[in-house]
Amino acid sequence: MTTTPPFLGFPDRLADGRPPCAVIFGAGHGSTYPGRDSSGYALAAGTIRAASQEDADLVRNWDFDLGGPLFNGKPVCAIDIGDVPTVMHDNSGNRARIEAKTRAILSTPAVPVLLGGDDSVPIPFLAGFADRGPVWILQIDAHIDWRDEVEGERYGYSSPMRRASEMPHVAGMVQVGLRAVGSAGISEVEAAQRYGSRFVTAREIHAQGVEAALRHIPEGARVVVTLDCDGLDPGIMPGVAARTPGGLTYTQVIDLIAGLGKRTRIAGFDLVELYPPADLDGLSALTAARILVNVIGTVARQV
Repeated sequence: MTTTPPFLGFPDRLADGRPPCAVIFGAGHGSTYPGRDSSGYALAAGTIRAASQEDADLVRNWDFDLGGPLFNGKPVCAIDIGDVPTVMHDNSGNRARIEAKTRAILSTPAVPVLLGGDDSVPIPFLAGFADRGPVWILQIDAHIDWRDEVEGERYGYSSPMRRASEMPHVAGMVQVGLRAVGSAGISEVEAAQRYGSRFVTAREIHAQGVEAALRHIPEGARVVVTLDCDGLDPGIMPGVAARTPGGLTYTQVIDLIAGLGKRTRIAGFDLVELYPPADLDGLSALTAARILVNVIGTVARQV
């Protein structure tokens, strides 16, 4: 049986006993809708890890995205602990395991970094911050994900921001990259607006820059970033189930991450909805891996 090497070749623990600054883990399945098959999304974490191997020997080299080496000249402080065991359609069991792993990581000084999985995975991930609030959410997505339920399932991929809005430890949210018709009915939009979610469309980011989103988040806040890969333009992220033109660029996404690192504290990060069967020449996996490098570099600099 072939095992995918860990992200960037990171260890699963630091040999000198230091606490890690970031802990990467995967979760292939969350809460699947009745009769739906989420097995394609379960390939994402391994695909991203494989795409990162090209740069595994270069972590001490100068990274022009970060303005220095990945760990800013310090020893490696990120680890990859592999995947939480999940089973398609074991919705409640998957949620429990993802939340428990998130809580365990947060009991240390580390920032949890989750590789999904479809967009149901952020619900238990965010729930894991219950004792670590208040947190703000920065969602990067083409869709607002405010459906209350779909086919009787309230924890599926159309509902993560609706469920997050019900979590007492979530202080507010900014939803970035919105465009086209998406899956939002008028009632979902109105519910999100009543809650106080700040909508920032992709067009606003293109016209005004990332400050159009960052200005809504209080300075010094602790922020969990949830990135749905369809928030990016399909020209650089074709490996998604809902390709929607006009999305964010790679540079805009890493500028959002860098901007958060300068004015807030990144408390957690998840990347979801990469669908490897729809990828083209590994472009989406490579883009996702590079975004994660920027996340790790930003987290390492905020320790």
